[in-house]
Amino acid sequence: MKKTIVISTLLAALTFTGCTDAMTTTKPKPVYQAPTEAKMAQFKPVMTEVALSTRNDPSYNKMTIRAEDKQWFQLLMYRYWDRQITRGQFISEGVSRYPGHEYEFGFIADGFQKRS
Repeated sequence: MKKTIVISTLLAALTFTGCTDAMTTTKPKPVYQAPTEAKMAQFKPVMTEVALSTRNDPSYNKMTIRAEDKQWFQLLMYRYWDRQITRGQFISEGVSRYPGHEYEFGFIADGFQKRS
């Protein structure tokens, strides 16, 4: 009798686990904190300093950021500066939009690390 109950319980458990589909589960999209005025006031001088430092590196190839990407780029830098994303995430996200600029995104990331 006990054996039958245990077997039926195991079969029921296996049936329920078979109903889930690992392929349909999605990762929740990360939620980032929007910059406050106070934090933007701290961030902008650092951003300017990092931008100016690119002129001193002959290996840095200036990226022409499209007008529609200016806000995206500023928020990407802000999220990195504010430690909402890692260095790897910063570079990966930047290169996905501007391929071939791994060095430049790495240089910018290093600039923020030196100034934080």
